[in-house]
Amino acid sequence: MEVYLVRHTETVCEKGICYGQSDVGIREPYEVVFESILDQLPQDAILYSSPLQRCSILAKHIQKNTQITSIIEDSRLMEMDFGDWELMSWDAIPREVLDPWMEDFVTVNVPNGESFVDLDNRVREFLDNDISKGNTKPIIIVAHSGVIRSILCKINNLPLQEAFKTQLDYGVVIKVEM
Repeated sequence: MEVYLVRHTETVCEKGICYGQSDVGIREPYEVVFESILDQLPQDAILYSSPLQRCSILAKHIQKNTQITSIIEDSRLMEMDFGDWELMSWDAIPREVLDPWMEDFVTVNVPNGESFVDLDNRVREFLDNDISKGNTKPIIIVAHSGVIRSILCKINNLPLQEAFKTQLDYGVVIKVEM
């Protein structure tokens, strides 16, 4: 089954801000990037999206400009919950709190947030239980860097520790077979 993984476009957050599940907007103008994304996608597909606006705005544009009739928003496709670090500058997070997480982001939880394995568990549950293997239509998933990295680790049988070795630019479209 063809699956198109689409990362949202650039956010309004300044570089260096940890925004995870904060519902931040996307940087305008975004129409040119949206059109470039559309050119890489099938006209008819099942469309899933994170409910956060940086994904849902793009998903609505995809739906409006294709034959896709609906968007299935799923909170399991949200970015990692960065808890106490949401909307903080990475430089402002105290080293004694940040360093243990940086050394083992896979299993160490962010204070009042998630670990990468938590994100991976909910993404795998979505893939295993909600993506119909008998489906004949392609699937488009509009999501975040962490979610896409989790999916790529699953597909490629990579350990989660290697998730961030792949470059994922804003607005990237990655076609995979599942």
